[in-house]
Amino acid sequence: MRRIVWTGIVACLGLTPSLGVSAELPPASPPSVRAVNAPDAPSPAGGYAQAVEVRTPRRVLYLSGQIPVTASGETPRDFDAQCRLVWANLEAQLRAAGMSLDNLVKVTTYLSHRRDAAANSRIRREALGARTPALTVIITGIYDETWLLEIEAIAAD
Repeated sequence: MRRIVWTGIVACLGLTPSLGVSAELPPASPPSVRAVNAPDAPSPAGGYAQAVEVRTPRRVLYLSGQIPVTASGETPRDFDAQCRLVWANLEAQLRAAGMSLDNLVKVTTYLSHRRDAAANSRIRREALGARTPALTVIITGIYDETWLLEIEAIAAD
């Protein structure tokens, strides 16, 4: 069983947040999802769906941009290591919420350089396997110049 704490409700009631209010939830299961790829629009290039329909999720998790920094504050230098670390950080956040990569419905990747697009695609496919969440990749400036990418996501169960 997973335990969930509603500190916002506790704060609204004027209670001390450290007391917490909790409830037991059953283990998370993958959401009821359906990949949507319209026959009269371009097919996805691979490893994702053009759209993902989520039917009646019990929970939705919005994951902030995960960055290529270890828990001890270190950042790998090369793109492949950074990309694998970001996926590991994303998985850690999912686990903390009682979810997994199976629960992903939308992934947005921010790359600092177009030259890393092929490596990003390869590593994303390794991480996701047969899973095909909706996907967007954006080439843009990243907050810290040592970071070569950042990934944010939405998960549901």
